[in-house]
Amino acid sequence: MEIKRFGIVLFSGVWLMGCSDSAIERNTEIEEDLHSAITMVSEQSDSQISIKNFVDFKWDKAYLIDPYTPQDELENQIGVKFIDRSNIDLRDDLYLLVFLNQEKVVQYAEIERLGSTITLGDQEYLTPSNDTIFIER
Repeated sequence: MEIKRFGIVLFSGVWLMGCSDSAIERNTEIEEDLHSAITMVSEQSDSQISIKNFVDFKWDKAYLIDPYTPQDELENQIGVKFIDRSNIDLRDDLYLLVFLNQEKVVQYAEIERLGSTITLGDQEYLTPSNDTIFIER
């Protein structure tokens, strides 16, 4: 009986770990808002956008993931396990903006390049008090 109980507990733990990424929400509202903002500033040569105007959930860090970033590099950059559903490692048409709260990924957005280079400047990641992304044409 003890072995059966151990098997059930082990299976439940593995199942929960495997499903943990499924709760991470792709935020299409941020995607649409940033698409509009990037399109509006596209007439200027270089510009910047504060993302706090587009975020309505709790976060403490946000990482910008470049096109063609392999899965292991992505996880190394953000410091936690995250299954990338966008296949960023094979794409050159978008960036990922991955939001964390207390070292857990809470949401992410796929940001279209729209002929632009998007950077965080000299920052490794964004915070609610330092939340500017730079758009270069």
